[in-house]
Amino acid sequence: MKLSIVVPVYNEVRTLEELVRRVLAVDVGMEKELILVDDASTDGTRDLYDRIRSEHPGQHIEVLMHPHNRGKGAALRTGFDKASGDIILVQDADLEYDPRDYPRLLAPLLENRADVVFGSRFVGGEAHRVLFFWHMLGNKFLTLLSNMLTNLNLTDMEVCYKVFRREILRDFELKSDRFEFEPEFTAKVARAGCRVYEVGIRYAGRDYSEGKKITWVDGVKAVIAIIRYRFFR
Repeated sequence: MKLSIVVPVYNEVRTLEELVRRVLAVDVGMEKELILVDDASTDGTRDLYDRIRSEHPGQHIEVLMHPHNRGKGAALRTGFDKASGDIILVQDADLEYDPRDYPRLLAPLLENRADVVFGSRFVGGEAHRVLFFWHMLGNKFLTLLSNMLTNLNLTDMEVCYKVFRREILRDFELKSDRFEFEPEFTAKVARAGCRVYEVGIRYAGRDYSEGKKITWVDGVKAVIAIIRYRFFR
């Protein structure tokens, strides 16, 4: 078994090196490959990759570069195309999500109970940083709308952590370039009849002064995407 960890990267000069250290430190009981997809960063992130690879000799670290900014969904598609693992895990490049949660995310897949596992910031007893009420309410609204149209009962559709068997990508084609990846992936997983599990995770959210990028505009686009991918193939 092999795990491919796909990380879309855009302007994460302050966090990327530490994120890589945390990812590589986790023992998942199988071979790992780390795929970093730089979506045309402009803050100095692109100067880090040689140092990252030299700091971790012997580790399988792949760096892919977009010549211009295309968005999170496009970066993930680039990474998925390169992934060679049996299981693919989506990891953000900031430090909001903790790689120490990998074993619990992988367990339903390794026990052959699931095809797809979602993390959830809203279930379980793990530590969560307390931040924005309206973001939480927006996430819950988007999850509710998605659930109504997919007949899933997720608690956190917009979560970063999505882990899945690589072969499910043969069942559908992903098209979203930006943050609409989340509702598109969820809708197509539901339509494909995948076995879906959800696992509580740690969450250390950041505010906009710390580099958070998603805004209310992305929420509106997510609503449109939820409806589009439910009713139009």
